[in-house]
Amino acid sequence: GRFFYQRLVEFMASGPMWAYILAHENAVPLWRSLMGPTKVFRARNNVPDSIRGSYGLSDTRNTTHGSDSPASASREIAFFFPEFNEQLWYQHEEPHLRCRQVYYNAEERVHCVFRNEETELT
Repeated sequence: GRFFYQRLVEFMASGPMWAYILAHENAVPLWRSLMGPTKVFRARNNVPDSIRGSYGLSDTRNTTHGSDSPASASREIAFFFPEFNEQLWYQHEEPHLRCRQVYYNAEERVHCVFRNEETELT
């Protein structure tokens, strides 16, 4: 393993953690852009308004994680959300997202597909 792995695991397990699946055509690069550089020093100097630039404490405690590729995202989604079927989501839900046939359910904190007699999943 990498030299920082144990410190990273300890930090990530030290308090509450939220995991999300972000759905967007360019989700990985867009999220990585919002996070800013992994190195907090670089983030603070080069992208101070990024998440890491604003809230990062150190390179290990940099406040956020984002997959580095769609393949990594798939592995991480399977780890954190074992009940989520990515292939079925792409077949049945993603087309509705592209057509903006979704709404935000604040109570459940999730985006949902509009479902009615005229809108059937294919």
